[in-house]
Amino acid sequence: MTKNSLSQAELVIRAATTTDLEALNEMMYCLHDEHHQMYAELFKPADQIEKSIAHYIDHPECLVLVAEHQQQVIGFVSGYFGQYQSPVSQPVLMGSIDELYVLSAYRRFGVGAQLLARMQRDFTHYGAKYLFVEVWDSNTAGVEFYRRLGFVNHIHCLVKPLT
Repeated sequence: MTKNSLSQAELVIRAATTTDLEALNEMMYCLHDEHHQMYAELFKPADQIEKSIAHYIDHPECLVLVAEHQQQVIGFVSGYFGQYQSPVSQPVLMGSIDELYVLSAYRRFGVGAQLLARMQRDFTHYGAKYLFVEVWDSNTAGVEFYRRLGFVNHIHCLVKPLT
């Protein structure tokens, strides 16, 4: 691949099905492994995590989308939508991105952006007014990726090590 993005003709974005579970679980493992490699003090090794994406696929408040290139799943995004409400805020329907992963060979070709565009469209269809994502501050590539797509800071979550 020598261009900067895959066209919609080359890339298919669709809802995940149970037939995608093997590829999705492999990518979830890779995602957790990358998190552990970046933040070993905060994240468990991938082989110690039992989280499966299977429960998302058929859950009525969850979305899992996959990106396919030449009939191979090369990325996915998962999220859920629901009403956000706190004691001081007005209730609002929000979509939330849980995981986004693209195989390393397909990064920087617009796959993640196309997955998020479809996720945004689906959440809008369901009535969501905002799209929410959490990204570690030290994940500068991730922060910049979401900012390029129009995400802005909403709440600052600060941490201070005590030891």
